[in-house]
Amino acid sequence: MPLLLTGCTADTDTPGAERSNAPEESGRSTEAGTGPSAEAPYAIQPDPARLPKTRAAALDLIGRVIADPGSFGPGVVKRNPYESGPATWAVLGTDCVWQQRKPAAHVLATLTRSFEVPAEAGKGPLRLAAVVTVHRTREDAAWEMAESIEESMRCPTQHLRAGERIASLVAGALLGGEANQNNSEDFLNESGEYRSAELGGPHPYAWQQAQVLQFTVAVTGKGAKGRTAREVDTLVTQAQAAMLVRLESAVEKQS
Repeated sequence: MPLLLTGCTADTDTPGAERSNAPEESGRSTEAGTGPSAEAPYAIQPDPARLPKTRAAALDLIGRVIADPGSFGPGVVKRNPYESGPATWAVLGTDCVWQQRKPAAHVLATLTRSFEVPAEAGKGPLRLAAVVTVHRTREDAAWEMAESIEESMRCPTQHLRAGERIASLVAGALLGGEANQNNSEDFLNESGEYRSAELGGPHPYAWQQAQVLQFTVAVTGKGAKGRTAREVDTLVTQAQAAMLVRLESAVEKQS
């Protein structure tokens, strides 16, 4: 998939919703030749015995992979509530509002954690979230990535939760092997402006999502007064890289 750039505008607010790029069902098909290609030049060699096939095994893997405060670096703390319930999944509705729904049938398990760099002199709180989703198949995970790009085109305005929004989005996509992207089979990112009734704005916004095998991992960063785009990007990128390293370690064949 070549680099895709899309300009968008977004507004957000529904309590408890954190972006995980899990769109509503859209007539997907995972039969051979009808969905996105899962063949990408990403070289991980998984051990089939280490790939989860049940919800319990998927939750166990998520617990070993998902970011903790240290994944972002110093100064990041847990927010309250820290974890979403494993029976909830953020979905972008046809009205372009993110909502909490029951996970789709093709999802074995998913979990969201919330974090924050606390406010300090001249700077507001920088809010972060990490999401790991385990799909039943690699093709299901690839569909999630494909649908995520479609979201930017069909929803120039996306409501995250009450009193929040993101705007002026620029989205990009890179397959494994493209432009030195060697950490995943597929990689997406968005950057833009974040606004909220609590923190004002516009402030920097960043989101990254990557797919490896049947897994997707994502990180969101929402800035505040005194926070730079570089600061938000660095935190998001660092946590995303940490989760991808953990994921590879959790499923790769042992020598």
